[in-house]
Amino acid sequence: MSRVHDALRRAAQAGELATEHVGHAGAAAPPGGGSSVASVIDGVPTNPGFLDSVQEIAWAPSPDSLLIDPTRPHEAPSEEFRSLRTRLNHMQTLQPIHSIVVTSASPAEGKSFAAMNLALAEAQLAGNRTLLADFDFRRPVIHSLLQISRSPGITDYLLGKAPLEAIIRKVANSNLYVMTAGEAVINPLELLNLREVKQLIEDLPQLFNWVILDTPPLLFAADANLLSTLCHGSILVVRIGATTIDAVTRAMQSLCQNNVLGIVVNGARRGELYSKYTYYHSYYQQKEEGADETEPERARSE
Repeated sequence: MSRVHDALRRAAQAGELATEHVGHAGAAAPPGGGSSVASVIDGVPTNPGFLDSVQEIAWAPSPDSLLIDPTRPHEAPSEEFRSLRTRLNHMQTLQPIHSIVVTSASPAEGKSFAAMNLALAEAQLAGNRTLLADFDFRRPVIHSLLQISRSPGITDYLLGKAPLEAIIRKVANSNLYVMTAGEAVINPLELLNLREVKQLIEDLPQLFNWVILDTPPLLFAADANLLSTLCHGSILVVRIGATTIDAVTRAMQSLCQNNVLGIVVNGARRGELYSKYTYYHSYYQQKEEGADETEPERARSE
């Protein structure tokens, strides 16, 4: 039995969990749905009380993190990630997709930016418990984006230095949970080959509706290839003007073809990104300022 199962079992024994059983995972509502969620699936609790006691962190991202602002949902970057969220959630209704790898062909293409913002967009939905896990043990950045400590994290858990409860942190007043990379290790690929990694990734979707993994680039390490075989799907991030066709081709070939959910294009020029939202930006800005609602139509015609 894995340490994830052990943690869940301990929570149940402590009286923090109900013990109602259901016969199959498909009979339960998605995690985070409140009292309607069945307490046990195939003998494994899915609403562990220890999530209520994990460390809570304040939302204080780095000023240069380029993360979407939940208080300004109508800005173009937010809309793009909400659109991606909608597509993924629709796919989830067609097939059991709960864990995804977000990676790129090469460094500096925006994979961590995409993973973080996708997790934020998913967590904005009511009851949509979302976990962002930094599996890039080589150059982790999630802890820097959120301005929190790197350890304890995933490597500490895999090395037996920290329990599962200690490496999960919850962003205050949100559905977003985070697992940082943990202490630096000299053998990241060997660590990822541990059976505990497979068990962890298999078990986490019983606690979260979405588990989003930030991983190293495909063409510079085998880590993402390995993790993609353990997850339900993969998303490839490419950067306009930086990612070559050859790099994309090789990256796609390195992934299981039926495991690729799609490609996210990053680095579009601001004018291209914002042009299709001109009408909506004008509309909401005028609404906030109390102006006449007919103003956006005139702005569009100009």
